[in-house]
Amino acid sequence: MIPSKPIRILIVDDHPIVRNGLVLMVKYESGMEMVAEASTGIEASAQFREHQPDVTLMDLRLGDMNGVEVIAKIRQDSPNARIVILTTYDTDEDIYRGLQAGAKGYILKDAPLDELLKAIRTVHMGKQYIPPEVGAKLAERLSHPQLSDREREVLQLMAQGKSNQDVADSLHIAENTVKYHVNNILSKLGVSDRTQAVLLALKRGIANL
Repeated sequence: MIPSKPIRILIVDDHPIVRNGLVLMVKYESGMEMVAEASTGIEASAQFREHQPDVTLMDLRLGDMNGVEVIAKIRQDSPNARIVILTTYDTDEDIYRGLQAGAKGYILKDAPLDELLKAIRTVHMGKQYIPPEVGAKLAERLSHPQLSDREREVLQLMAQGKSNQDVADSLHIAENTVKYHVNNILSKLGVSDRTQAVLLALKRGIANL
């Protein structure tokens, strides 16, 4: 059913070709209207404040900010913002953090056009849209113990090849404290050494190079 008023959409993506394709999709779809577009997190926040769109399509990787940070910032000012993550990234950590920040939908860029349109309409109605394959990865993520913010910092530095002493220097903490965090990380990830921890963290999107 086509709503009486078109769904007003903000598109946020730092790739011009992708963004233009989404703009055209919305332009030719009945019951939808593109009110603004943005290529950076700062632009996205400004455009959202100005236009108050019904639904925002948000990429996770922007030039100046992480999409998760932008979602959190927008929802801090507008708790009822309806945001759909549209991304090429499907690691369970990305999915978890995006939804935790307040996104109402998560869809991959290689999804069929009909699925994207369905996601927009579903989220506009106030419901969540989580495809089965994304839901499965989210369930897997929720089954793992949560790493603390400090453990994430340590793990990210480990992924950069830093020794315990290097990590200690970077974070201004004692080396024994780093060893304590490393042991906790290994235990929570269910691995036996630093290399396995880093490989698993990269695979799941907890750390990046």
